[in-house]
Amino acid sequence: MSERTLIVVKPDGVQRGLAGEIISRFERKGFKLAGSKFMRVSEELARKHYQVHEGKYFYDRLVRYICSGPVLAMVWEAEGIIAMSRKMMGATFGYDAEPGTIRGDYSCSKGNNLVHGSDSVESAEFEIGLWFDEGELVSWEPANEHWLRGEKD
Repeated sequence: MSERTLIVVKPDGVQRGLAGEIISRFERKGFKLAGSKFMRVSEELARKHYQVHEGKYFYDRLVRYICSGPVLAMVWEAEGIIAMSRKMMGATFGYDAEPGTIRGDYSCSKGNNLVHGSDSVESAEFEIGLWFDEGELVSWEPANEHWLRGEKD
């Protein structure tokens, strides 16, 4: 069964010109793009998005960081996409991330980490609902679906 996840290229990823590389990695993996938008994150959206961290010492820094420049917010879809996309992104901070992952290849920061991805089905549903209206998401079937996923029973 297909799942969806929110992927956000954060301000440092946009400023460093890595949005295209990140999109390319997800497309080459076989993920299906369901929606995207280039935007500035409002403080209200940032606080709602990071509400699980409210009260923690790094909460205000997270809010400032995501609001500090434009981001590319995307919804991607595939069977098992949440686990796969998190592996592709790598450990939270670049100095811990393995080579071959997005953060391992492009980040050495202990604070900025280029990209956000939902960490569970529940958080994906919550986050997608914050960032996108249902009308902004498109359902479609890639012409190469059979070659990506094999025969369907």
